[in-house]
Amino acid sequence: MAMEEKEKPGLEKATFAGGCFWCMEPPYDKLKGIISVLVGYTGGHTKNPTYEEVSTGTTGHAEVVEITFDPKAITYEEILDVFWKNIDPTQKGGQFADMGNQYRTAIFYHNEEQKRAALASKEALEKSGKFKKPILIEIVPAQEFYPAEEYHQKYYLKNPLRYGAYKIGSGREGFLKALWGNLKTIEEKEKK
Repeated sequence: MAMEEKEKPGLEKATFAGGCFWCMEPPYDKLKGIISVLVGYTGGHTKNPTYEEVSTGTTGHAEVVEITFDPKAITYEEILDVFWKNIDPTQKGGQFADMGNQYRTAIFYHNEEQKRAALASKEALEKSGKFKKPILIEIVPAQEFYPAEEYHQKYYLKNPLRYGAYKIGSGREGFLKALWGNLKTIEEKEKK
């Protein structure tokens, strides 16, 4: 299925690292214009890495989401906005309770237009005054994407209790609610 989506004309990819990939998948799954969301690994040097290998922090890969979207239904800028509202962009060396290079934050751009949009969105966030600390995020070219094992795909649907406990226990949910509130704007663009 994912291979077919790559070949459909007019669709684009967006790739983001935002800590644990389990938590980065649900916000995008609900949005109108999103065709698919896969969790996986990119940004490193090991070919076809496994979760166990990436977890060691020695592969150079980050846990990421690869989003296939229809730019006629949702813009890359809107997708970036969802990204920023699901991470702590000031945290170095991981996200929330998850520490290590594999949990770093990054925007992996697929073309120059995405690079410009990512840099502009970072600058706008810095100027917004929302954060007192510097925005620490990599904005780098996309590399080969390796899908994670099947048990990680749609983890939040397969294991809702464990996922919910993790999201709360990691500190992510509390941080995001305190900073952004209820995020109703995301749900306004839900798929019909």
